[in-house]
Amino acid sequence: MEERSTGPMLVCKTWMNVCQDPSFNLVFDLDAKYLALPTSNSWLWGPQFEDNIDSLLRSVVDRSEGALTEIRVWHCTDRSISYVAERCPNLEELDISCSYEISCLCIEMVAKNCKNLEILKRNMMDPCEVERLEYTRFVPQNYLDNNPIDIYRNVDAHTIVKHMRHLNLKHLELRFSTLTDKAFDRLCKACSSLEYLDLFGCKNLTSDGVSNSTSRLKNLKKLKKPNFTAI
Repeated sequence: MEERSTGPMLVCKTWMNVCQDPSFNLVFDLDAKYLALPTSNSWLWGPQFEDNIDSLLRSVVDRSEGALTEIRVWHCTDRSISYVAERCPNLEELDISCSYEISCLCIEMVAKNCKNLEILKRNMMDPCEVERLEYTRFVPQNYLDNNPIDIYRNVDAHTIVKHMRHLNLKHLELRFSTLTDKAFDRLCKACSSLEYLDLFGCKNLTSDGVSNSTSRLKNLKKLKKPNFTAI
């Protein structure tokens, strides 16, 4: 995405038109960019950076004329994801990891409007990393008041169960979520078509809870389990 903006679009008007063609904007993927950067970078957690990401995503939605099928972006907010939900009915993959400014109402909008969604990645940060960032003051204080890791607890799972049970979700990632065995069991009942499930770092899940709940997932091909430190 960055190379497209700084290279071909500047060659001539014809190339710029090609880069802005809807068929050339079906995928918005910043994963590689994020993975190449240390999470401790302060600007990754600033409101200005979130505003920039929201603005960039909204512009790609406009360029695609609502035809976006894959979105992989971190540190975005309701402002851009609600925009996606309203305008991209063909969305198949959504990665909103490390995005603490996305509400359950926004996820509900995605569930209601994006009927083709098969991949959802709602990963949180490692709590140890959050604690380290707190000590070094890289993260703005509003992210650290009432640890965001704990705020979400079972909320995301309840939202998925209630509003995404009608979808054909095949791939779900909830790394470092604080959901409990009871909530996870309901999630497995609602999302019975799951083929890939990532629960790494989910500290409140137990071995028995995961085994019992995933036994009903007949199509499950790959499971990344927590470290089972919960009692």
